[in-house]
Amino acid sequence: MEFIDYYKILELSKTAAEGDVKKAYRKLARKYHPDLNPNDKEAEKKFKEINEANEVLSNPENRKKYDKYGKDWKHADEFEKQGYDPNKRQSSGKQHQSSDFSGDFSDFFQSMYGNAGGGRTRESKFRGQDLNAGLQLNLNDAYTTHKQTLTVNNKNIRITIPAGVENGQVIKISGHGALGANDGPNGDLYITFSIADNPDFKRDGSNLYTNADLNLYTAVLGGDILVNTFDGKVKLKVLAGTQSGSKVKLKGKGFPIYKTENRYGDLYITYNIKMPIDLTDKEMELFTELSKLRTNE
Repeated sequence: MEFIDYYKILELSKTAAEGDVKKAYRKLARKYHPDLNPNDKEAEKKFKEINEANEVLSNPENRKKYDKYGKDWKHADEFEKQGYDPNKRQSSGKQHQSSDFSGDFSDFFQSMYGNAGGGRTRESKFRGQDLNAGLQLNLNDAYTTHKQTLTVNNKNIRITIPAGVENGQVIKISGHGALGANDGPNGDLYITFSIADNPDFKRDGSNLYTNADLNLYTAVLGGDILVNTFDGKVKLKVLAGTQSGSKVKLKGKGFPIYKTENRYGDLYITYNIKMPIDLTDKEMELFTELSKLRTNE
């Protein structure tokens, strides 16, 4: 198995903080997403590499194993049980400190598990192929943690979809890919989520954006209005003299932050002032009087 530098794929240094990993993943996943690069095989390959790198580096335990064992990080538990240390040379059952270790982790793993007694080689085990599937959700689906049943290779798989999943995000379901050969492990299932646009709310990460109409009188005089949030209406105080296009932020009224319980982004509301039409003669008279007052100032 060839070594894959996950840090290089995400354009990060090995000292990158957990938050930096998340930012790098989001940036690159958007850049190479298949929807933005149709029929581009290189972009598709890069997209899969980015998601694989994120699966490892965004998980502190997996990242620790990867940093220590490289491409054989998945076998870290077996190595630990055997007392294997990649910074020590294995020789005649004794360990000697060595800083120029040039062995191969996979060779070591095979030496422990690849041969039966008496020098007879076991029949090779082969890992099953990874499978890819797409799942389309609307914004309401992505707002709450819920379960769905997928049919893959004529098998029903019940999965839990965490609230806050993003458009283009890939989640790995371990062991639900193709069957392994000769008792080898199954492959994994990679699910790519596609989140449909919402007519009322635009999403950017964990923040939401929407518009609210104001009549002219409320914009001028101020007052209370009811505005839609994603989980219901709330009363909002409008300041006198509010201008069309001005924005207000409702903290914590945005979208759930992925796999972070009880934490939400913010909701940004842009005011749109609706001008009155079909004015009566009396209204026209009053507006005329008002215009004269402003002119005389």
